[in-house]
Amino acid sequence: MVRLKRALVGAMILFIGLMTIAPAQANSLVGTSPISGSSLVNAPSAVTITTQGVLIDGGNTVTVTDPKGLRVDDGTITVDGMSVIVGMQALKNSGIYKVSYSLLAENDAPLEGTFTFSFTAPAVISSPTAVATVSASAAPTASSGRGTSIFVLGLLFAAFFVLVFLILYARKLIRDH
Repeated sequence: MVRLKRALVGAMILFIGLMTIAPAQANSLVGTSPISGSSLVNAPSAVTITTQGVLIDGGNTVTVTDPKGLRVDDGTITVDGMSVIVGMQALKNSGIYKVSYSLLAENDAPLEGTFTFSFTAPAVISSPTAVATVSASAAPTASSGRGTSIFVLGLLFAAFFVLVFLILYARKLIRDH
């Protein structure tokens, strides 16, 4: 009986230990537009960076520089869930453009990095005309569910030990009567 009590105490300590461990969640880059390393002949009107985690509204920075190192983003940053969008000025120079970013998600370290794309300027630059577009916002995706899986497995583990304890307790009651 002493062994059983020790096993149950050990199981409960293990269960509590497993339940207090938070799953590691680190924000990571999912995609960019323009795509990192791509070659463009049409100048982008914005640069979009999509991450794995939901971004907070404040504190994010995205800068785009031309081949000469001059900023060509217009400084307007919009956060839409897991994406951040920065508007662009008209690109005039051919070459490699560098995008540097520092993005913040709640309770996470900043996601920092750079990527490049190349742009080949047309021989004649025409003025773009404004065209109204309607964009559908991305539907939020479900989280990975790893924490939920761990919780359910922990409950099953605890239920198993409660079942074993009840069976042994019932046997003891039957023997004592």
